[in-house]
Amino acid sequence: MKKLVIVAATTGLGLTGLGAVGSAASAESPGANPAPGLTWHQCAAPIVASVKAYDALSDVKVSEAIRCAELQVPLDYSKPWGKKITLQLTRLQHTGSGPAKGDLVVNPGGPGGSGAPFGARVFAQNSAAMKAAYNVIGFDPRGVGFSKPALSCDPQQSNAPRPDYGRGDKKSVAIWLKRSKAYADACRKADKIGLLKHIKTTDSAKDLESIRRALGNKKLDYYGASYGTYLGSVYATLFPKHVGRMALDGNVGPKDVWYDANLNQDVQFDKNMDYYFGWIARYDGIYHLGKTQREVRSFFYKLRATLAKKAVYATVDGTSLAVGPDELTDTIQNAAYRRNVGLWHGYATGLAAYKKGDAETFAGTFGAQTAGGSDDNSWAVYSAVQCTDVQWPQRWSKWERDNKRIDRKHPFLTWGNVWFNAPCLYWPAKAGKPVNVGHTKHLPKNILMFQSTADAATPYAGALELHKRLRGSRLVVQDGDRTHCIVHRGSAAVDAYFDAYFLNGTRPKKDTVHVPQLGDPVPPAGAQAKSVRTAGGVDLLDVIKK
Repeated sequence: MKKLVIVAATTGLGLTGLGAVGSAASAESPGANPAPGLTWHQCAAPIVASVKAYDALSDVKVSEAIRCAELQVPLDYSKPWGKKITLQLTRLQHTGSGPAKGDLVVNPGGPGGSGAPFGARVFAQNSAAMKAAYNVIGFDPRGVGFSKPALSCDPQQSNAPRPDYGRGDKKSVAIWLKRSKAYADACRKADKIGLLKHIKTTDSAKDLESIRRALGNKKLDYYGASYGTYLGSVYATLFPKHVGRMALDGNVGPKDVWYDANLNQDVQFDKNMDYYFGWIARYDGIYHLGKTQREVRSFFYKLRATLAKKAVYATVDGTSLAVGPDELTDTIQNAAYRRNVGLWHGYATGLAAYKKGDAETFAGTFGAQTAGGSDDNSWAVYSAVQCTDVQWPQRWSKWERDNKRIDRKHPFLTWGNVWFNAPCLYWPAKAGKPVNVGHTKHLPKNILMFQSTADAATPYAGALELHKRLRGSRLVVQDGDRTHCIVHRGSAAVDAYFDAYFLNGTRPKKDTVHVPQLGDPVPPAGAQAKSVRTAGGVDLLDVIKK
């Protein structure tokens, strides 16, 4: 889900319409989707490098243990013998002495999130018992990362500083509608094989089925996070007889995909950011940004307005970076995804650096490259999936009316979220109809869901809706926590439910169980937000005034 975070965010076959019970049945029939076996081999250096950081999370060095395989699947599943594309898979083998209990296929969300390295992360964070029992299979969905072809539209689009998102004013709207159309046009030109027509969630669900068959498994064991919950619930609807154990974490409400889902995010992100500003105020002796939530909030929005007039530039480790209002908002937004001391202290220190005149630390915390292009693969796939899963409103007047209403009370994310999704106004591929999740005769009744009540990316109401649709599912709720996805996030109670489910099939006896939140982080002992001048001795405030 919007947005893809750097700590952490979202695509035919004639089957995009949901009601197609007959289509789902034909997709399950033998021979409709020929899937060869997999040949596992040493991974290419870029994949190894992408998982190196997870070595520190485990006693198993995943960067040495990871293996790769490639799986060819139909571009268009209605033409199974036609043009093929290639999915990149990764595998971390179980550490037990006997046969593995199963293959746990995982997806990190997005859409557009790279799942090949995510498999290594899940394995590294698994308990010793889970490592001993399960192989973990990661995969890059079609169009993503190391899969081929990988979709990229305009790597220059994110060069900093970008035009101010604005608040719905005529100037900002005119600029961003033009940019949004240009990006959609660039995606049309970049698509050389017709991928944009075959990248809906239903296509990726069929890819999951191809992976299951290639692994040689009768059932699919699956863990999906964020958008991965939507992918998993669509798979369970289209291929209900093939679901083994399925855990869904940070859940998408199916009725809101995707336009309303983004409006719902705007509200909760704003609430979570206000909470974070209150946390900064609590430690004013360290950060000196305000003694009350209102004072810190005011500092942030005044800073944003200042950056809209003149961005901050600095060279950090040889790279030219800039921080405008968009870059500031996009980066600090991560604080609303997770209550984490590294994030919360790091961003507060970055804000304090601005106030103290430290351009290098400020830009190093919130800046983006000024030139040279960036990897837009995640955003390109996010747009391709969301713009074609379902038809977005095609009248700008509706977007404008709805977002101005939200913005009046919840301004933090609203207009940035508009422009993140606005290419859907001009998208070159035809949209389908979303799957009626849970509407199938053989729906599996053994699914386990995880959710925090103050999740901004996938708000709690959506999880309750999905729980109701997935009849027989069980729901583990972390009350009051502002974390997006709660498995492997520090709660022993949550992880115990996760392990019990996959190791022996045990789920909570009650329909819904509650676990306590972890509470707010505390700044590191002795933490300070000192001023560090740039190498040239330039004061940040002087730079801004020029």
